[in-house]
Amino acid sequence: MSRIDETKDFIPVRIAVLTVSDTRSLDEDKSGQTLVDRIERAGHHVADRSIIQDERSKIADQLRAWIANPEIDVVISTGGTGLTGRDVTVEAHRDVYEKEIEAFGTVFTIISMEKIGTSAVQSRATGGVAGGTYLFALPGSPGACKDAWDGILEKQFDYRHRPCNFVEIMPRLDEHLRRK
Repeated sequence: MSRIDETKDFIPVRIAVLTVSDTRSLDEDKSGQTLVDRIERAGHHVADRSIIQDERSKIADQLRAWIANPEIDVVISTGGTGLTGRDVTVEAHRDVYEKEIEAFGTVFTIISMEKIGTSAVQSRATGGVAGGTYLFALPGSPGACKDAWDGILEKQFDYRHRPCNFVEIMPRLDEHLRRK
């Protein structure tokens, strides 16, 4: 079972938060703020925060800009993961992924099932890696952001988490780029 190895030091990571919405402002962004609060409470750094419209190319461009920024280790987006025509966040994420973390969506669905039952099938939460940066797309509700952070991301971004975590493999995420 998972556990925290107290003999290891905590290593903070730098996380950018992207809210995808045609209507929200920073003052109204409860989901983004939920993530910011949890990220900071866990001891990590909020490296940047932005709100962008539900436009596939704009979302992908923002993801690419953050991937290119060496001061950002992780990008978490919220919003635009549903089934309607304007929900294009998942497609934008997949436009930039080098590798998808398929199990992230599966584990998120399992956690969601415990809270909202079969309505969890309407979420298309996803995760991936590009340019040595982790990328995650979460639904646009504060509850979904809490579930993803508390149930998955907080543990995976804690270097002390055992048996394994995302932080310990960060130095090797872009090793294929260095081998050329």
